[in-house]
Amino acid sequence: MRIAIASSGKDETSKSSPIAGRAPYFLIYKDKKLDKTIKNPFAIGGGGAGFGVAKMLENEKVDLVIAGHFGEKIISALEERNIKRRELTEIEIKKTIEKLKK
Repeated sequence: MRIAIASSGKDETSKSSPIAGRAPYFLIYKDKKLDKTIKNPFAIGGGGAGFGVAKMLENEKVDLVIAGHFGEKIISALEERNIKRRELTEIEIKKTIEKLKK
């Protein structure tokens, strides 16, 4: 399973982002091990962040996205791509992964 965590920073000591579409980074995990860090090109700019992020995560073959909050547009875009989502408050990325292991 590939999991994307919306992150406020580019490593596992960062906190998960309170927002999905405009998160500064996404940390991609494969089998609960960090596989890739992506700087979110949609973090700043005009509209369409939710759609753009969903498409980017689909291209990364992500199965689940974790963030503090998901807006209506990104929810719809993720559902169209059969990508699950889970809201989790701002905690350190390492702790987020530990919670998933349970």
